Amino acid sequence: MSTIATTPDVSSSQEKNLFESVKLGPITLSNRIVMAPLTRSRALEGDVPCESAITYYTQRASAGLIIAEASQISPQGKGYVFTPGIYNEAQITAWKRITDAVHAKGGHIFLQLWHVGRISHPSIQLNGALPVGPSAIRPEGKSYTLDGFVDMVTPRALETEEMPGLVEQYRLAAINALAAGFDGVEIHAANGYLLDQFLRDKTNQRTDGYGGSIENRARLLLEVTEAVTSVWGGDRVGLRLSPLSKFGDIADSNPEALFTYVVKALNRFKLVYLHVIEGDTGGERELDGGFDLQILRRASDSLYMANNGYDKALASTSVGEKRADMIAFGRPYIANPDLVERLRSNAPLNTPDPATMYGGGDGGYIDYPALSDVS
Repeated sequence: MSTIATTPDVSSSQEKNLFESVKLGPITLSNRIVMAPLTRSRALEGDVPCESAITYYTQRASAGLIIAEASQISPQGKGYVFTPGIYNEAQITAWKRITDAVHAKGGHIFLQLWHVGRISHPSIQLNGALPVGPSAIRPEGKSYTLDGFVDMVTPRALETEEMPGLVEQYRLAAINALAAGFDGVEIHAANGYLLDQFLRDKTNQRTDGYGGSIENRARLLLEVTEAVTSVWGGDRVGLRLSPLSKFGDIADSNPEALFTYVVKALNRFKLVYLHVIEGDTGGERELDGGFDLQILRRASDSLYMANNGYDKALASTSVGEKRADMIAFGRPYIANPDLVERLRSNAPLNTPDPATMYGGGDGGYIDYPALSDVS
């Protein structure tokens, strides 16, 4: 496996800030480096996390915080094959073994609660049902199924009467995550998935109380947040947004107004952090038609977790200049289980193998070497 060199260019004080502890509600994190949630598509039948996930997560326990991979809150919330869930006893039992192992290593771990909405396919849904969304608008792109990549379909628009049941799915998933021993949960409202679909006017063309105005489009997200915090309390709940991302074939005509309203409305729940993808998910940080995301940082009463395209230099500068309280790293954590130690010592990073990112066995999952393995 190849390596790429890091070239930090930051002051010692800024670098020190990145490795300082931070209070996350009742938890004290040992550093401000977060393992972002990463879909790896290695769950077993019944959407149960695989045995090797215990090793995978404990290898990365030196992160200040691990946010475990997105996990569907119900069978309807599933969008890709081999992703884990948090809606039945077998899943709770498997996740409990993972959280116990991470805690034994001194780590902290949240679970990301996920409903993909229209980003799915009938072959993945129970009884071949259509995926659901705010409106019957087909997304561009392909779904990853047992038959490989296939075109996505036009979803079924959710009925107004279904909303309370949907919110209840989130509440029950939050209860299950508590039973599974997580330290908290993150509500996934980003990347073109269900809650993001309701927020954006490209995908939400409803005429009921969940569509039209910004206030109505934000209604489902706020109801879900109320349900989840009723289980955990706001000091154990984070929330992820991607205000400028096009991921999942999504957009909004006025993202600054929309997300400024959303962030201010979320303040009443006293969430422990706001996790913001800066720019296009996995792509450019600066986009045409964008806005200064520090507006959201200033509007939020929560800690600000920044994500997307960060290296050590940018992370240290952002934390040192108080543009972020924590930095979430995604792909670097696939290939570098000891990312904190590598960043601290300016060691080269392993390069992830694209062929093993999704699906498969232990290769490209738990066999990336730590510094101690090669020294």
